Amino acid sequence: MLVRYSGHVQGVGFRYTVRSVAQGFEVAGLVRNLLDGRVELVAEGTRTELEAFRGAILDSGLGSLVRNEEVTWGPAEGDVRGFAIASE
Repeated sequence: MLVRYSGHVQGVGFRYTVRSVAQGFEVAGLVRNLLDGRVELVAEGTRTELEAFRGAILDSGLGSLVRNEEVTWGPAEGDVRGFAIASE
């Protein structure tokens, strides 16, 4: 799953909160700032777990900062372990 968040999502602890929320789910991936002001989330797991993870991100208090959430689903590639904050 690839999600690009837009809104007031940089400089507010967005990536750190997403990483913290990820610890409660069986997901692997990364979150990073994009140069255009958006935040990108790449995550792998079961569809059910990923949907719950997305919901928990918005419920964590970040929902009020998100103007748009662009979601793209694709097959897991299986090459990610853990969950990290990546640089741009």
